[in-house]
Amino acid sequence: MDVEKEIAKTLLQINAIKLSPANPFTWASGWHSPIYCDNRKILSYPAARRQVYEAFAQIITAKYPDVDIIAGVATGAIAWGAGAAEILGKPFMYVRSAPKSHGMTNQVEGSYEIGKKVVVVEDLVSTGSSSLNAVEALKAAGLEVMGMVAIFTYGFPAAEENFANAGVALTTLSNYNTLIDCAIEKDYVEQSDLETLREWRKSPSTWGR
Repeated sequence: MDVEKEIAKTLLQINAIKLSPANPFTWASGWHSPIYCDNRKILSYPAARRQVYEAFAQIITAKYPDVDIIAGVATGAIAWGAGAAEILGKPFMYVRSAPKSHGMTNQVEGSYEIGKKVVVVEDLVSTGSSSLNAVEALKAAGLEVMGMVAIFTYGFPAAEENFANAGVALTTLSNYNTLIDCAIEKDYVEQSDLETLREWRKSPSTWGR
C-alpha cells in the first residue's frame, strides 16, 4: 500500500496524471474521461524515474525470482522495462504492437532462447487488450510469460476480466482508487467531483455522451 500511495503522489505532483471532471479529456479511443494519464512525463524527472525503476525491480524480485528476461511493451514501457532489467541485471527485450512490415518482420525484438521465463512490463492498463496482445506475441515466440507489472491501472472490470480469461497475473505500482484517495487528501480534486469520477468508472465507454 505504501508503494501504491507514493507512486500515486508522484504521478499527481509531476502532472503525469491530470484530473479534470469539469472539462473532460478525449482519449484516442474516442472515450471521454475526467482523468488523463501520461506516464511519459515521468521520464523527465530523475527521482520519479528511479522510483518507478526500483519499485518494478522490487516487485519482480519478490514475485518472480526465477525470471530470465524482462520484456517491455512498445513504445511506452520500453524505458521502464529496460530500467528494471538494468537494476536486476537481466536481459531485456521489447514487443511491438504488430510485426514490422520490413526487414526481419519481428514483433519481438531482442535475443532470447525458446522456453525462457519472461515478466512483461507495461506503463498503463486500461482494457488490457494491447497489453495482452504483447503477452500472446511472446508466447507465440516460444517464451513462458510469468506475469505482467505496470505503473498504473484504471481498474476497469473489463480489464480484470480480460486478464483473468488470459490467465495472466497483473501487478501494478498504483491504481485508480489509490490515486483518487491521494488526490482528495492533497486537494488535487474537490469532494464535489467524486460522484463524477465514480460515474465515469462505471461505464467509461459511454460516459459524457
